[in-house]
Parts: sequence; C-alpha cells; structure tokens
Amino acid sequence: MTAYVRLEARRTLRETGFVISTVAVPVMMYLLFTNLGGSDGTDWKAAAMVGMAGYGALGAALSVGNAISEDKTTGWLRQLRITPMTPRQVVTGRALTGAVVVLPSITAVLLAGALLNGVRMAAWQWVAVAVTLWLGSLPFTLLGIGNGYRLSTQTTGVVNVACNLGLAVVGGLWFPTVLFPSWLRTISEYTPTNRFAELGVSVTEGTAPGAAALAVLAVWAALFGVYAAVSYRRSARTV
Repeated sequence: MTAYVRLEARRTLRETGFVISTVAVPVMMYLLFTNLGGSDGTDWKAAAMVGMAGYGALGAALSVGNAISEDKTTGWLRQLRITPMTPRQVVTGRALTGAVVVLPSITAVLLAGALLNGVRMAAWQWVAVAVTLWLGSLPFTLLGIGNGYRLSTQTTGVVNVACNLGLAVVGGLWFPTVLFPSWLRTISEYTPTNRFAELGVSVTEGTAPGAAALAVLAVWAALFGVYAAVSYRRSARTV
C-alpha cells in the first residue's frame, strides 16, 4: 500500500493544473485579499492565512475524487481489484494520498504569511497550525473519495468544484463570517469548513480548539466516511 500511495501522490503532484489551483491560486488570493486598501492588521492577516491555507487544502483533498473518477474510465480501478490489496487498503490508500497532497497547499500559504505578510507566531504555533489543518482536512478527502466512486468523470469535476466554492464561501474561508447576515452565519457554524478554519485560527490566537468545532468536524467526518464506503461498494458492483 505504501508503494500505491507513493505512486498516486506523485501522479497528482506532477499535474500542472493541480499545482496552480491548489497552491498558486490560494497564495495569490491570500496576498490580494490581505493587501487591498493597504490593510496591515496582523490579526486579519493571520486569520486570512488560515482561511486560504484551508481553501487550498480543501481543493487538494477533493481532487482525490477527480483522480478516482478518471481511474474508473481508464480501467485502473479494475486492475487494482486483481492486486493483493484489499478494498479497504485501496480506499485507505486514497485517503492517505489525500493526506499527502494537501501539504503543499498548507505549506505554501503559511510561508506566504510568514515571509511576505509579516505574520509572526511562536515556532510551536506554526507547527500546530500546519498539523491542525492537515488533520482537519480528512473529512474533505472522504467527500472527494465518495464523489469519485459514485459519479462519472465529468460529473465528479463539476460537483467537486461546486463543493469547493460553496464550502469555502459559506464556511468563511474567503471572507470573515462577521460580515455575513445572521441567518447565513448560523448556517456557517454547522459547516465543516467553518469549524476546520476555527481549529487553525484558535491556534494562532494561542488557545485550544473548542469542543463544538471538534464535534462538528467529527460528525462530518463520520458522514463523509460512510458516503465514501457506500460509494466504493456501489462502484465495485458496476466497474
């Protein structure tokens, strides 16, 4: 399974489109949003850094589903079923691939915050933010896996883009939720992306993540995990 994860991660990270959409775009958006109008608020730049790193990780995690849907078309999934790997190992391998490919997105935005935007934190906070966002991206990897196994190649791409933009905007990764109307702010609190970003922001503020954030993320991880498992079983009967 280690060789399988290494193969899939290398395939993904070599794609120019992946690097542009999940690394270059979040970095450019972060620098643009935080420097328009001469804004120099350190707290805002730190919070926006977490949001854009989360946005990049979200896109990278969902991209695992795009690769799965393409593998169904090329027959690679059928080939995997005749290898010694069990179905559980195949799905776990995909999840681990997601854990690898989100790292460049997170690292790039954090570096932009530190080197270009003057965000300053203790060394342990930088590490904690990176690890928190890395671990918190698991629900989105599971969502991408579910979409990839359940949907066609074209539909997977469209649905993942919709999930990416919808979850990013409603979850407050692009704009602070304090700017939202009250009804949208209430909805945002129950989205996985909002709580995902809250984990990182709490670390930048030197506090521990709240129990509510962890609980909401755990529920979404469980739901997306069930979705991924059911989608894989359905795919096994048709591919």
